[in-house]
Amino acid sequence: MKQLFFRSLGIFKDLQNKIAFYPTVFALFGILFAFFIMNLENRGISKYLLEKAPTLVVNNGNTAIAILTALISGLISMIVFSFSMVMLLLSQASSNYSPRLLPGLISDKSHQVILGIYLATTLYCIFILFSIQPTGDKYQIPGFSVLLGILGTVISIYSFIYFIHNISQSIQINHILDRIYKSARSLLENLIEKESEPNSDFPSSKDWFEFPTEKSGYLQDISTSVLIDICEKEDIKLRILPVKGQFILIGIPLFKSNKKLEENTLKKILSSFEFARGELVEDNYVLAFKQITEIIIKAMSPGINDPGTAINGIDYLTELLALRLKKKDVHIIGNNDKAYIKISMVKFEDLLYNVMASIRTYCKHDIILVQKLLLMFKYLKTQNVKNSKYFDCIDTEVKTLLDDVKKAVTNQRDIDTALKMAKKLGLVIKKT
Repeated sequence: MKQLFFRSLGIFKDLQNKIAFYPTVFALFGILFAFFIMNLENRGISKYLLEKAPTLVVNNGNTAIAILTALISGLISMIVFSFSMVMLLLSQASSNYSPRLLPGLISDKSHQVILGIYLATTLYCIFILFSIQPTGDKYQIPGFSVLLGILGTVISIYSFIYFIHNISQSIQINHILDRIYKSARSLLENLIEKESEPNSDFPSSKDWFEFPTEKSGYLQDISTSVLIDICEKEDIKLRILPVKGQFILIGIPLFKSNKKLEENTLKKILSSFEFARGELVEDNYVLAFKQITEIIIKAMSPGINDPGTAINGIDYLTELLALRLKKKDVHIIGNNDKAYIKISMVKFEDLLYNVMASIRTYCKHDIILVQKLLLMFKYLKTQNVKNSKYFDCIDTEVKTLLDDVKKAVTNQRDIDTALKMAKKLGLVIKKT
């Protein structure tokens, strides 16, 4: 049952991230709502309103057709304009910041919901238009349905105003950085909270049985609850080899087991791994570091040269790195104080090196950004950490940064400024 739920949840998450998901749901609702209102019309709701509130009901067939036709034309124009704005947003974000941001922007729920409101109202008006019989009795004219179509169009107009406001904010770099940061922070905090659960020491998996993957793609999610049930039932321990978010090819070792597994058990374990052809920050916090780093690099490229955006990116990186210091490099999951699964994680040393290796290439010549990076390192050294070795990693990156500055900056005064600031901040620089 858990495996079925895990698979269904994975399929739903994939569909939810598609740009057409919410518009399709709203469109179906609009069609069903139109048939529901037609049923009410057959029961005489327009006749009742015509008697109680005649000013709200359209009782002329030609007028109703003209109104609905105008509404449909206007709504289609808004759909075309809104869709064009979304495509412009994606194109601009890709060229100015990073193509890796596109999946997150496409999955923006507000844009999808607004497009869905347009589509639902349009389809509703189209189906109501088909039900009008202008040559019949005035009570056969769906006056109440036309009134709802007008109200739906008014809601669509206000949604369009909100859409213009929201899309103008979505393209701003501060909004993009804040969205990435919040998603990664939420996921990191959740992982750190789970680490508070007591777990036993995990044995060495050097001589364990190795099992390859039968699928390829990004390792998006792992159903740990299903795996724990299997481990308890079969009395086994598992070591997940690839890092979450890593692209895995068919035949690459996926996990190790301390016992040889039967074919049925192996299939259950393999079905607990979810693969995808794309990446989202909501599934892998490491992607947030990659995206923010790419934004900083793009901002400091010769074609754009935007140090202000790079500084903003470093601020968000600082907060995320400070949160990452509170997390272990190893993730062990168990039940009843017994460890069953060990999951490979990106080590802090590797994460910090990959981030700084890219940033140094484009920022080492700018003394302002160098000072900002030194302030970041100083802040990180004042945080509470899960492992004291994290401080050694920070010291190594400080030394590497200053070595690059000495080679890239030709002005001796700028070099002296960076060295003095490092000394003033009390950053330890280890000699090799």
